[in-house]
Amino acid sequence: MTSLWTVGVEQELFLVDPETRRPVPLAQRVVEEAGDGFDVQRELTPFQIEVATPVCETPGELVEQIRAGREHLAKAARAAGCRLMAAAIPPLGKAGPPPETDDPRYRLMEHSHRKLLGGQGVCGCHVHVGVPDQETAIHISNAIRPWLPTLLALTVNSPVMDTEDTGYASWRAMIWSRWPVGGAPPHFESAAHYELLVKSLIDSEALLDKGMVYWDIRPSANHPTIEVRVADLPLTVREVAVFAELVRALAATAVADPPQDEPVDPVLLRAAAWRAARDGIDGLGVDVRTGALVPAHEQAAKLVAYTSDALREVGQLSTVEEHLEWLRVNGSAAARQRRALKDDSDPRALVDRLVDWTLE
Repeated sequence: MTSLWTVGVEQELFLVDPETRRPVPLAQRVVEEAGDGFDVQRELTPFQIEVATPVCETPGELVEQIRAGREHLAKAARAAGCRLMAAAIPPLGKAGPPPETDDPRYRLMEHSHRKLLGGQGVCGCHVHVGVPDQETAIHISNAIRPWLPTLLALTVNSPVMDTEDTGYASWRAMIWSRWPVGGAPPHFESAAHYELLVKSLIDSEALLDKGMVYWDIRPSANHPTIEVRVADLPLTVREVAVFAELVRALAATAVADPPQDEPVDPVLLRAAAWRAARDGIDGLGVDVRTGALVPAHEQAAKLVAYTSDALREVGQLSTVEEHLEWLRVNGSAAARQRRALKDDSDPRALVDRLVDWTLE
């Protein structure tokens, strides 16, 4: 079955040394080894690499492209003398700062945002859903905004940083929230409202350009899409695919059944995002309409119920429901990282497990 809503996924992954298990700055070499068959790009630091799917219509096509991208990058990484790792923060060592980089954009960011760039070597997953125009993109942004903490809770995969358990399921989310334009966006009245606010942020030098709009959801600066950026890089191919299908279903539902509620209070939404980053799907979450603490799995079940028609239309409702049950039994990627570290206190063993899970 073909969906009216096309989707594409960008995955950011780490490159690690097979001996030390620490991040290694070999992105350029991996890009060269990868060749032209896949959309492979360098990221903010040379310790990271990105692979993007083509525009996909069916769920089967999407999951196959996600898997193929990871497999191709893993092969290129091995040829370059390193390994590919699906984690949002490296459990051992640091991904930065870039060694003697001459990249002019990075140097400009370093001048404008200074120490803020330290520790920004983190990996996320961005899902693009095709939209006909920017007004539709803004409408979808407003509708998805209350669900952003739940989407983060489902994808948490960064509990350990440089051998230390941070106490958070997504430490990446906490690091990324330091940017002037990070976290959930405001509720916009129109596309013109969005453009005016972004222009003001650029004029104020809080942003260098539209590429630095780091909100958890935004109209893409380069594609006719709405881009959801809230997630940690999920650990496995299946988790990436389920996250992407939920985003696609949210976009479709927003247009088919526009929400009638008042906009969620930004302070409460920020608190919900913090709680999602701390506990993930395994703990309690904040109901953004009431402020009450509820099991995060209940919020996820509400998300699936809300998008059930759109999921059913592309044959993914049972797949998503089964995955949520699997998460209930096995825990989030963050919980699985912690269990692996508990089983073997050597963080190098955790890195090895993450490298294996990347292609699972």
